This record gives sequence, structure tokens and C-alpha cells, in this order.
Amino acid sequence: MVCFAIVIYLFIKGIGAIDWAFLTQDPQPSLREELSGGILAPMVGTILLTAVGIIVAFPWALATATYLAEYAEDNFFFGALRLGIDVLAGVPTIVYAIFGLAIFSLPELAFFSSMVEGVAEGKAFGRSFLVSGITMAVMVLPFVIKSCEEAIKAVPQTFREAAFALGVSKWRTISRVILPAARPGIITGTILGIGRIAGDTAIVWLCLGGSMNLTGPQPWWYPQNWGATLQNAGSTLTTFIYYSSPAGEGNSPNKAFGAGLVLIIIILILNTLVDYIGSIGKLKEE
Repeated sequence: MVCFAIVIYLFIKGIGAIDWAFLTQDPQPSLREELSGGILAPMVGTILLTAVGIIVAFPWALATATYLAEYAEDNFFFGALRLGIDVLAGVPTIVYAIFGLAIFSLPELAFFSSMVEGVAEGKAFGRSFLVSGITMAVMVLPFVIKSCEEAIKAVPQTFREAAFALGVSKWRTISRVILPAARPGIITGTILGIGRIAGDTAIVWLCLGGSMNLTGPQPWWYPQNWGATLQNAGSTLTTFIYYSSPAGEGNSPNKAFGAGLVLIIIILILNTLVDYIGSIGKLKEE
């Protein structure tokens, strides 16, 4: 009920700010709200960051969950791995952000962002969509692992026994029987990761940079500029909301509410898309 009330309040306050110009213009520096532009660049940044984060996190999460549910034995390594996942789940996002910035500022990892010129020459910039996406992936990893593991464990044991009785190998049983049966829970874990990535601010602030617009080669939508765009800084809707609200550095509360409403809509669309892709795979197998 409380969540529903928050969404309704956000809808009432934000719907008036949403129009075609708001959705298709980049943010502009201005002290007047009507001249502060729109949210095109933050919207693109949110989608890019979410895509990079979940693409990096999902294979590792699914592989780890499969190992824990199907292969792991009750030994020291299993206990240490389980403890590590639980500890990661409780680490504040600001710690991930500082860790990511420190690691990706190493010159050896400059290919994820760019090299710094001038005073700090010899170090990597350490801020880009790739850097923040990888850091986000580490942040959501324990949550996606737990969701996927529980989904795999929930598959009835009779499924495994029937496959083994037919002489099917363990790996083929997992890939052809267990994982397809666990798809709804795996999709739920993926959606959880998408929501956390799209709504985080600390990692975006430190690992993506404070620019309101995409800083890579323009126009960013040209295919030859995609790689450079991922290696450069930008913004997301969460940072736009902060900058636009009186709590941040801006004085555009109506646009902050509008951006918040758009963020919720984007998360719902991404969740629906993931669910739809999962349902297509299930229909093909049937």
C-alpha cells in the first residue's frame, strides 16, 4: 500500500513535466527550469549501464548458482564461497564504488576508460559505462546468485532422477531439464539485478562521472562511436534526479519528479522484456 501510494504521488507530480521535448532533448545548464533541457542522455545512460551490468553479472551468477545447487559438496571451499556471497550482499554500494574507482584507475586497466592527461598523467580515468557496469555487476552478483540458486533447488528431484534413469549425463540434465524448469526463478533474479542497477546512485556518481551528457564521440548513436561511448563518462536518471532536485545542485523539482516517473517506467519495460524473452525460450522448448 505504501509503495502504491509513492508511485501514485510520483505520477501526479511528474506526469506534467513529461512531453516530447523532455524526452528528446539533452540536459542543459541553466538556473531556470524551463531552459534546463530534457533527459535523453540520462535515459540512454540508464539503459546502457543496466545492459552492461546485467550482461556481465548474469553468466557468473548462473554458473555460481548452478555449482552451489548441483555440484558443491559440504566442505571448507563451499563454506567459504557461501560466506563470501553473504558478505558481498551486505556491503554498502559506496564501498563497491570506491573499490571500482581504485581498481580501474590503474593504468593497466585504462582500456576500460581512458588515460588521464596533465597533472595526474600515468593513471587511468577510471570512469566510464564499462567501469560502472562491471562494478554494478559485482554489486548485484550475490542477489542474482541467491535467486537463481533457490530457483534451481526448487526443481523437483524427480526431474533429475527421471533424466538419470534414461542415461542422460549430469550436465545435459542440468542444461536441458533443470535450468529450463527453473527459468521463472532465474528471470526473477535477473529482474532483481536490473532494478538494483537502474536505481543505484553511489556507483554511478563515482564510477560513471558527474557529466549530465554523454562525453564520447558524437553523435553517440553512430555504430562507429558505440565502443568509445562505453569507454567514456555520462549520466543516468538517478544522477539527473539528484542534480535537478533542490537536494542536489539544481532547482528543477518538476523535472526531477518527471525523471523519477520515467525511471520507473523504464524498469518496468526492461522487466517485461526479460520476462518476454524467457517466455519465448520456454515456448520454443515446448
